Amino acid sequence: MSPEELSRMINEKEGTMSHEREVSLAFPALFRKVYVWMTMALAITGLTAYVVINSESILFSLYSTPAIMWVMIIAELALVFFISSRIQKISITTATILFVLYAVINGLTLAPILLIYTGASVAKVFFITAGTFAAMAFYGYTTKSDLSKMGKIAIMALIGVIIATVVNLFMHSSTLDMIICYGGVLIFVGLTAWDTQKIKNMLAQCDEPNEQAQKIALLGSLSLYLDFINLFIYLLRILGTSRD
Repeated sequence: MSPEELSRMINEKEGTMSHEREVSLAFPALFRKVYVWMTMALAITGLTAYVVINSESILFSLYSTPAIMWVMIIAELALVFFISSRIQKISITTATILFVLYAVINGLTLAPILLIYTGASVAKVFFITAGTFAAMAFYGYTTKSDLSKMGKIAIMALIGVIIATVVNLFMHSSTLDMIICYGGVLIFVGLTAWDTQKIKNMLAQCDEPNEQAQKIALLGSLSLYLDFINLFIYLLRILGTSRD
């Protein structure tokens, strides 16, 4: 082997090792960003709901007209759809701003739900939700099993829960409502594990923490944020203590 060939092989090996080091450093940084964004969104939602609950003027302005609540709900759905479908075409800054806006609107719509329950029970359910979420996220991150099948089943079950919820708006069945709540808990417990594994696999393929990779992390944080909020709401409806 000539000195030139030997030098080329050494350079190629060093380049490969350097690339592997970059990938190994990129993944934990990106995965941390998922939870940083998610925590930020939860804090914004909680702060927004707290401000609304403690302001009679804001409560009256927002909830005296049912149409305003419907506008906020539609805005939430529109924002989730827009971020998910246009994430590749908008900048990371724009996506982050829209995520923050979604967290604020979610806090506005969550406030009247929290008013139904005592502060102590809301705090208790929040910590139960946090513990459950952390356990399932850890399972999704560490398990060697492929959770894709479980995720697909959870998505189909979620569609069923949504249909049952709409039906129960007319039936007003307390039994069906409780079945929906327990079903919702099981669904979002499963989705938390699946989404965590899916995000981990997607970020593991990113070579560096560029804007494209950060968009994947942001979209992942939105998914986990939604899992947490929905799990919290269903657990609150089961375990929460009414103010009455």
